Amino acid sequence: MARYRGPVCKLCRREKMKLFLKGERCFTPKCAIEKKGSLQGEFGEVRDRASKYEMQLREKQKARQISGVLEKQFRKYFRMAERMKGLPGENLLRLLECRLDNIVFRLGFASSINQARQLVRHRHIQVNGRRVNIPSFQVKVGDKISLDEKSKDLAFVKASQEKAREKGFPSWIQFDQATNTGTILELPKREEISIPVQEQLIVELYSK
Repeated sequence: MARYRGPVCKLCRREKMKLFLKGERCFTPKCAIEKKGSLQGEFGEVRDRASKYEMQLREKQKARQISGVLEKQFRKYFRMAERMKGLPGENLLRLLECRLDNIVFRLGFASSINQARQLVRHRHIQVNGRRVNIPSFQVKVGDKISLDEKSKDLAFVKASQEKAREKGFPSWIQFDQATNTGTILELPKREEISIPVQEQLIVELYSK
């Protein structure tokens, strides 16, 4: 499975914002942004006005890194979004939001996208009662996502679930605590998607 294997804190410093790629560590003083802020290099941040292209590129990179997909796959998602009804930018974010690894993260089974992807790849996740080990699997309205019975007692899963209950779940997902099962009630609207990007800049970048 192709994925980014470099230092993820470097990605946050490059984008000058927290991308929450390390789970709970991002909420502690150990976070690279908390320790070093947005300073880059020996003499700090270079203050120059970004070009239009650079702004478009940075928005695309943020969306890609938060979702944990590589460039080739991200471009494929954009082509799919273009063919769908509605605004391409919103369609793109909806496709990223409905990836199985992202849903596992939203349900609190994992503290980060990377950890959620690992759960999926190691066959800890079931969709409609069947094991699915493909992180990019697209969930649909009515799908039920749950943990395998043997996985519910994992220490990091329990810790992640406690944090998730405190923060709450997305309005478009119904979570049953008795069975540890999430049900997709509807596809998320743009205001319900928490990826902090200006999707129109991504559309402009790929439309050239």
